Amino acid sequence: MKITTFNPMIIAKDAEEVSSLFKDMGFEVRHNPKGIGFYDTEEIRMKDENGFHIDIDVPDIDFPKDFVAIRMNVDNFEEAYELLQKYGFKNIYVNKTVNTGSAKTATMFSPSKIVIKLVQHFKTEE
Repeated sequence: MKITTFNPMIIAKDAEEVSSLFKDMGFEVRHNPKGIGFYDTEEIRMKDENGFHIDIDVPDIDFPKDFVAIRMNVDNFEEAYELLQKYGFKNIYVNKTVNTGSAKTATMFSPSKIVIKLVQHFKTEE
């Protein structure tokens, strides 16, 4: 398994509030898909001039507060998923994954409350 991206992610209730903070720090929105997955999630990918990334994930569910996670893109989803399970991580969707056609994802929580959003993007033939 090869990790291709590894950066912080904020799972938030209010996309505008969180993205405004990072815009003021010099980050720009690079990608902003909406209506993704089981909870009609909005995802905002931001990048600054130094190449640093931050992701903001805004699911349409009620949770008590924002929290920080790690976005980890990999080249082999199944291998990474099994590795995380080996260390006690559980899928928030109870073994269901989100498949958008261009990517496969799962949000994984460890017993010690580490959160990793696991992603594999699919290459398309042109």
